[in-house]
Amino acid sequence: MKLNDLKPNQGATRTRKRVGRGPGSGLGKTAGRGEKGQKSRSGYSAKRGFEGGQMPLQRRVPKRGFTNIFRKELVAINVSRLAACEATEITLDDYRKLGLVKNMRDGIKILGQGDLEKAITVHAHKFSQSAREKIEKAGGTCVVVDA
Repeated sequence: MKLNDLKPNQGATRTRKRVGRGPGSGLGKTAGRGEKGQKSRSGYSAKRGFEGGQMPLQRRVPKRGFTNIFRKELVAINVSRLAACEATEITLDDYRKLGLVKNMRDGIKILGQGDLEKAITVHAHKFSQSAREKIEKAGGTCVVVDA
């Protein structure tokens, strides 16, 4: 196979519609743009959210609340996910290696959904009360890491 042999599958491409090519084509003269007006002119492009001069939706809807720029975004991991791991100690670096977390964000919080049978030492930024109880009941320890 060579580069010049490559071509798209049958029916994958269509020839583009050629407008403005005479009255017999059905799209001659005004090329499907109608008669006069802004949209019939060349170079026209509508602004995003423009509603023809009517007050746009994003300006009609009232503003509410605020965004806290100091908010800490924690990744939640349940005890049941920790139980599936074979490791006896889970550090901050291990979360990504074990596939528990894609990106760390501002920290990790362990939540208490599920059961834990074996003793695990878990390092995290925060623990829920139920998660702490389940980990310690199984004989493990909870290590709080400062961010």
